[in-house]
Amino acid sequence: MSPSPALSAIARAPLDLHNRSLPWQIGAVILGTMFLALSSYIEVPMVPVPVTMQTFAVALIGALYGWRLGGVTISAWLIEGALGLPVLAGGAAGAQHFVGPTGGYLFAFPIAGMIVGWLAERGWSGKRVGLAFLGMLISNLVCLGLGAAWLAVLIGVEQAIMAGVVPFLLGAVLKSALGAMVLKLIAGRMTRSGA
Repeated sequence: MSPSPALSAIARAPLDLHNRSLPWQIGAVILGTMFLALSSYIEVPMVPVPVTMQTFAVALIGALYGWRLGGVTISAWLIEGALGLPVLAGGAAGAQHFVGPTGGYLFAFPIAGMIVGWLAERGWSGKRVGLAFLGMLISNLVCLGLGAAWLAVLIGVEQAIMAGVVPFLLGAVLKSALGAMVLKLIAGRMTRSGA
């Protein structure tokens, strides 16, 4: 029994990759991990956690790919980093980053990407830019919240909030707005091309 047309139209990420062949999906994962790695090199060094474009890329991959393939892609990128490929913030690599100050943020990325992907599949995408912004913002806040929770174990709650959340709030809003605009542009292009 196939899902109803109404349900199929709702539960669909903007790129609709889950309906593509396995080679397409593998290609999407490879391109997605490359995009995530490139976003890691756009960095403003800060202590204990740098500002990067990773949360922008995580939310965008989740929204475009959907929750399943988005989660797989983000997890594959993290595995690459853990195995020693220079794909983390500033070209960092190695498993030690998953237990240091950035560990909570890294583990939050697949969760945040899957949340925004799930929302995008339900219409929180470029066709509804306000909801796309909210989905992106929720993704960023999940990263900050889970990252700060781990950081609090290492340096205490107050310091974790002041060093691991507050400096990143404006960036979260700006990256969410940028992500929503990118989704709107992609949705407009897909509408014009008849996809």
